[in-house]
Amino acid sequence: MKLLGRQQPDTELEIQQKCGFSELYSWQRERKVKTEFCLHDGPPYANGDPHVGHALNKILKDIANRFHMMNGSKIHFVPGWDCHGLPIEIKVLSELGREAQNLSAMEIRKKAGSFAKAAIEKQKSAFIRWGIMADWNNCYYTFDGKYEAKQLRTFYQMYDKGLVYRSYKPVFWSPSSRTALAEAELEYNPEHVSRSIYVKFPLLKPSPKLASLIDGSSPVSILVWTTQPWTIPANEAVCYMPESKYAVVKCSKSGDLYVLAADKVASVASTLETTFETISTLSGVDLENGTCSHPLIPDKASPLLPANHVTMAKGTGLVHTAPAHGMEDYGVASQHNLPMDCLVDEDGVFTDVAGPELQNKAVLEEGTDVVIKMLQTAKNLLKEEKLVHSYPYDWRTKKPVVIRASKQWFINITDIKTAAKELLKKVKFIPGSALNGMVEMMDRRPYWCISRQRVWGVPIPVFHHKTKDEYLINSQTTEHIVKLVEQHGSDIWWTLPPEQLLPKEVLSEVGGPDALEYVPGQDILDIWFDSGTSWSYVLPGPDQRADLYLEGKDQLGGWFQSSLLTSVAARKRAPYKTVIVHGFTLGEKGEKMSKSLGNVIHPDVVVNGGQDQSKEPPYGADVLRWWVADSNVFTEVAIGPSVLNAARDDISKLRNTLRFLLGNVADFNPETDSIPVNDMYVIDQYMLHLLQDLANKITELYKQYDFGKVVRLLRTFYTRELSNFYFSIIKDRLYCEKENDPKRRSCQTALVEILDVIVRSFAPILPHLAEEVFQHIPYIKEPKSVFRTGWISTSSIWKKPGLEEAVESACAMRDSFLGSIPGKNAAEYKVITVIEPGLLFEIIEMLQSEETSSTSQLNELMMASESTLLAQEPREMTADVIELKGKFLINLEGGDIREESSYKVIVMPTTKEKCPRCWKYTAESSDTLCPRCAEVVSGK
Repeated sequence: MKLLGRQQPDTELEIQQKCGFSELYSWQRERKVKTEFCLHDGPPYANGDPHVGHALNKILKDIANRFHMMNGSKIHFVPGWDCHGLPIEIKVLSELGREAQNLSAMEIRKKAGSFAKAAIEKQKSAFIRWGIMADWNNCYYTFDGKYEAKQLRTFYQMYDKGLVYRSYKPVFWSPSSRTALAEAELEYNPEHVSRSIYVKFPLLKPSPKLASLIDGSSPVSILVWTTQPWTIPANEAVCYMPESKYAVVKCSKSGDLYVLAADKVASVASTLETTFETISTLSGVDLENGTCSHPLIPDKASPLLPANHVTMAKGTGLVHTAPAHGMEDYGVASQHNLPMDCLVDEDGVFTDVAGPELQNKAVLEEGTDVVIKMLQTAKNLLKEEKLVHSYPYDWRTKKPVVIRASKQWFINITDIKTAAKELLKKVKFIPGSALNGMVEMMDRRPYWCISRQRVWGVPIPVFHHKTKDEYLINSQTTEHIVKLVEQHGSDIWWTLPPEQLLPKEVLSEVGGPDALEYVPGQDILDIWFDSGTSWSYVLPGPDQRADLYLEGKDQLGGWFQSSLLTSVAARKRAPYKTVIVHGFTLGEKGEKMSKSLGNVIHPDVVVNGGQDQSKEPPYGADVLRWWVADSNVFTEVAIGPSVLNAARDDISKLRNTLRFLLGNVADFNPETDSIPVNDMYVIDQYMLHLLQDLANKITELYKQYDFGKVVRLLRTFYTRELSNFYFSIIKDRLYCEKENDPKRRSCQTALVEILDVIVRSFAPILPHLAEEVFQHIPYIKEPKSVFRTGWISTSSIWKKPGLEEAVESACAMRDSFLGSIPGKNAAEYKVITVIEPGLLFEIIEMLQSEETSSTSQLNELMMASESTLLAQEPREMTADVIELKGKFLINLEGGDIREESSYKVIVMPTTKEKCPRCWKYTAESSDTLCPRCAEVVSGK
């Protein structure tokens, strides 16, 4: 391996092998150290190829792990995969086509398992290629029997505490997936189009107050608005806001009387293209005890009921209530004992209970058409219009969902949420705003439906009575199932006969093997419960909290939340101490990635190159890692050719810096050649002073997980402080002084420390480059791995704030000089620096004790051929001089007082010739060496 040019992908693979990337995690686990850092890996979903979102997430985690490992902690990091669930099941079934209709549950599970395993291998290979440190032979998988058993124990713990229960409630239901969904499994489509309608509910029995306001000469109707016409057949009530004002109005078109919110009279009249005359007003509470006729079922009464969920934002201020098809509607029905009959089946079509006109019609399609026509026939439809609004979709099938009541398993999170919010106060969120986002999402969740009507998952360990609405679950049945699952996996639920799924002591109580009255349930656990209980399997101890959870912002309503709720329910503690939330990856112009736009970036192509490498060059894994670290990961993260080229250029400049450092310490042995700090050149001491400040800042930024600032700080240091400044002024000392001259050894002493700090600073981000450099450090005889040698080490003796005054004041004068000769060679000039007697003069004297010198520290800084330091201006000067004046403020007494000192820089062409060896204009003729070079060459 040569430290030249750009690092190629095959070089990285060679480095991984030579430097023991695959053994590093196991090595560090065997160390005897006092602290442990636990980063719990949120499991990626095992249903596809690795993508840049994976790269962003895994690399961020790896940077954190590598830093903490180098800084002295033992890392606990177990990679995992989320292997169950509908996305995998749907992919398998869609690939099989018609053949899928004839598959048994076990055949589906077997194919789904194979699909997940193939995806895991692809993703795992990519993660290893990116340099992610882990024991890849010991990962966790949610379809592993031992993991599933832990999950079932957690389920029963919560059931035993009364937190898990079975109930008939409205839930989000996906007709396309034929299963219930939790809030975390929804995505909202802002472009969804609904058919909104205004409907009359003829007043059947007015409340006493309302009766006193109408004379009975005109028909009176309650006016409602809904965006879900298909739910009208299931109506059981109309709700009002007790504290709001309502109006009785007369319609100019029909002469009918309508009741609606007083605040909505003008807007509704405009929508209906008519005018309303307000007859009278009343308070919402005055509607109590009134009833109206169902708009489609004339002999059915719908009571007027108070409800706090009624708002005035849209509609009429009166809300149609169908308990089986709305969360708030269900709450009203529970309070007032209303019927909760569901008219919709698992496929999202009306059942026979809805009547012959609606039976077998899809509620979101033809069913809606028929309901609207029925309302028109009944003369209760006032207006229909299209409404574009945000609507929940199944995140897997991208199809709209409905709300329908069914018997499901739920977690009662009301009490858990109170405890969870209190515990979250002790959790650090990065960025801090993510905490509010998570609490808001939790507050929107009335309960958590954890049952799914599919087969690829962990079965809910419940037995149902064959003829009665009863179920069986207790500690004995659960523990028996847990042991079976531990040994054989959850397939046993589908492969073993029911009598083997029950322990003998329970079996005898429920009819025996020949007359068993119970059968295994057909529900599986929500995959958010699946992955959300991973803390119980992965964390080192039963009461352990992970130091860090790090995932994308979509997990605020997903894994972060399900992990918190299950952990609080089971053991009354949060599973994490710190939560980092990163954004999503986008195209480099801020647009979403899509095949149609042609802007999809595949990490494998980034690392290894595409088919046409002139358009898709191989950048290597370190460029991908630098992109991650350099991005503002707390917002959306852009990636594309220009972004990757910029990252590659940054690393190329860093490699040039490292080549300079390595090349100039090739003849240096720190043990024998180092110069004591206090004997070093002032400029070299100054660099160590800057280096210590850099090391402290970088260490603190890593601790704060602000990797972007680490990159920016490093980039500034190696470009401005090193390449543009320090390297340019020390070349003469390095290349032209005697090999063992203390002046040369002084800057080599500084270069050794700079190399060490720089390499360790970027090692967590660029492990391949760090290892490559480490292998080439000449004074390390048997290099193994930079990651096995600890974090940055600096000395307190490096801290010399007083030197800043000397160097920075000299640099101000240097900038004046170089600015006066733009584009010209500084070595062709000599410089006279005039400083009035005082503190500034004394400071600059540290850099040049003699009056005139071509080898002083001041002249090195000026990069001139000769520098003169005077306390007063020379009496005679040639006509071609350049005079530059300036002032410099010096801090006195700890910085509380500042003294202003004036200086003058006089620049004039040198009168001597260019030395053929050092190229300074300090020789008497162009074919003779200058005095310094003559002495070096002679060996005297």
